[in-house]
Amino acid sequence: MDSLTPTLNDLYKRGRMMWTEQGQGWIGQPDEVLDALATDGFSECHRERPASASGRQPTEGTWDGVNPHTRSVASVTWTVRRAAEPPMVCIEIDGDAITRPAPTPVER
Repeated sequence: MDSLTPTLNDLYKRGRMMWTEQGQGWIGQPDEVLDALATDGFSECHRERPASASGRQPTEGTWDGVNPHTRSVASVTWTVRRAAEPPMVCIEIDGDAITRPAPTPVER
């Protein structure tokens, strides 16, 4: 993995994903979130993107990964909304919804 690939916290700090109370999820690009989880140590074990009609881009998907060092399981689901709206991404780790960035060692 490229050392310049951001972590989930980095995506949040850079404004690449933002929490929305209204949608109860993150606004962000699914591929960036999945790459960040890989940087955080998660390895993909399942991905599903249902086929869409007329060869259009799928409007939803799911991804599951495991961190072999911590044995944590991450699940991500996403929905691509109207063209003018960015995708909505929901992230769970070990069954807990991630609704804010993890504290850094300095913040603990």
